[in-house]
Amino acid sequence: MSEKIRVILVTDGDRVAQHVVEDIAISLGLRCISASGGNPTPISGKEIVKLLKTVHHDPVLVMFDDRGSRHKGNGEVAMEYVASHPDIEVLGAVAVASNTTGIVGIAADECITSSGDIVNHSVDKNGVCKKTHEKKSIITGDTVDVLNYVDIPFIVGVGDIGKMDRADDIGRGAPITRKAIEEILKRSGIEYGRTKEN
Repeated sequence: MSEKIRVILVTDGDRVAQHVVEDIAISLGLRCISASGGNPTPISGKEIVKLLKTVHHDPVLVMFDDRGSRHKGNGEVAMEYVASHPDIEVLGAVAVASNTTGIVGIAADECITSSGDIVNHSVDKNGVCKKTHEKKSIITGDTVDVLNYVDIPFIVGVGDIGKMDRADDIGRGAPITRKAIEEILKRSGIEYGRTKEN
């Protein structure tokens, strides 16, 4: 494993999202901090980093969730701690859209629609493309605002993980979320699809 632990942040952690993220981690030969799953995030950033230091190989998928709050909740506080930690290298983030109002949102480098298309427009909770006059793809979700204050090299915006009117159903292999994670891995130059030990 590299000197720093390489992680991908996922801004969703409810039961459906957790099952999807765990399944994708297995299929791509990655690791996942299952204890970070929850709605809201049940453990602190400090506890997440401690768990990250026990993994046998990386990259590692880590979930964060504010349970619909527009304020800086447990998920965002934990994510800020993890993303800013000197022992962690953030490869990218999967920014998940929600219907939460009164938030700033984050400019994504690209978004993936519920039909699997990579676009330069925002997507909503259902993964439907929102063609606006904005020059950037702004993803508005309850756990994304803190991404504006940490160094994230690549951000992919998606709809609600494991849902999107069944387009991202785990029974179908959660193709939208999987593609988002694969995009981050590709941009990072990381081979995936098989387990890599130390």
